[in-house]
Amino acid sequence: MKAHLLIGAASSGSGKTTFTLGLLRALKNRGGKVRPFKCGPDYIDTRHHKEAAGFPSVNLDSFMMSEQHIRELYQRYTSGADYAVTEGVMGLFDGYDAMKGSSAEIVRLLNIPVVLIVNAKSTAYSVAPLLYGFRNFYKEINIVGAVFNFVASESHYSFLKQACEDAGVEALGYLPKQADVEIPSRHLGLTLDEAFCFDIFADRVAELVEKHVDIDRLLALTACRPDTVSPVSFLEEGQSSPLKISIARDAAFNFAYEENIRFLHQLGKVTFFSPLKDSTLPESDFVYLPGGYPELFLSGLSANRSMLQSIRNYAEAGGKLLAECGGMMYLCNDIKSSEGTSYPVVGLLNQSATMEQMKLRLGYRTLRYKDHILTGHEFHYSRIESQEEKLLSVATAYTAKGSPVDTPLYRYKNVLAGYTHLYWGDPARNQWFIDYLNGLI
Repeated sequence: MKAHLLIGAASSGSGKTTFTLGLLRALKNRGGKVRPFKCGPDYIDTRHHKEAAGFPSVNLDSFMMSEQHIRELYQRYTSGADYAVTEGVMGLFDGYDAMKGSSAEIVRLLNIPVVLIVNAKSTAYSVAPLLYGFRNFYKEINIVGAVFNFVASESHYSFLKQACEDAGVEALGYLPKQADVEIPSRHLGLTLDEAFCFDIFADRVAELVEKHVDIDRLLALTACRPDTVSPVSFLEEGQSSPLKISIARDAAFNFAYEENIRFLHQLGKVTFFSPLKDSTLPESDFVYLPGGYPELFLSGLSANRSMLQSIRNYAEAGGKLLAECGGMMYLCNDIKSSEGTSYPVVGLLNQSATMEQMKLRLGYRTLRYKDHILTGHEFHYSRIESQEEKLLSVATAYTAKGSPVDTPLYRYKNVLAGYTHLYWGDPARNQWFIDYLNGLI
């Protein structure tokens, strides 16, 4: 690998995602093999990374993953690559408990150089103490340079360069302040504007990055040793297992960790299906209904009666099924829109999900289920209106800091369902998943 870097920031809203996408596309346009990563439990940025780089983006998360697993992931997915670009989460040092779970923790663990993206709107030389503080606050990480966002003019940038010189941080360029490098109409972070063409957007940002950022100097500052890791295959299907695994994947269900899917490929034959368009469930030994945006496709999901019946029949017959967040909502009797219109869905869980009076719930979650610890995160606006306690919540849930939280995990026959997006890609922490598939829990 020629170079690797993490794009960090002082705070959210600085432009990490925009600059990351532009750099990914610029390196791809140069003919480089670039591998994207994302700190934290994010599904949206990883999807955009994949579109910009042409290769799946992988989450690196020190709450849900062991340190060994993070190192193995980074080594495996950078094998054979020219460049690795990791987008940080929130501010560089922001974690669930001080620095725990922060981008800085990933930087320290993997020894990745940091390029800081700085929001220069309504400021100039005053960025000097900010840069100096970030450079000197934590000596175990290496901030090699800064790129400025929302820069008004070359004159504005000259003050920012002077600030860099006096703070001891190299200025690597900037992105100008202009409307056509902003992603419009976002819902839970995803653009919904059908007229918005991501490829045009990515190419436009890449053009600005090439023009205003010294990419060659950035790559020189983030250069690493020659790659000594042998290339590996990413999605090898299971050879010894007869498991037939079905995964929902369409516009309504698309929140899934890349490494979770890779692990399922290792266990058996994976088939993707669409609850929106397909009429029946594929022949299955295990079905995975990930989260997504069922609330945006209620009419189509509710109208596909044959698929609803197929999933209900599978589960009632004892089939193993894991449903997360939007997938769990889909298993309810109905989902109510934000306007209060009720749309019947699978009807396996005797309760309603509603988008009325939406309120965001988010955070890391630890679930204690029998003798097992399950980790993941919660991120949704909907809520459950229980009609009859047909299901029993089988787990106790806690926040990242260990405080109890009302985040149920439901068990009905061999169905596990809840709001928590679970991670089972780490062999050091996925015994619960293996035991579940083997019928031991």
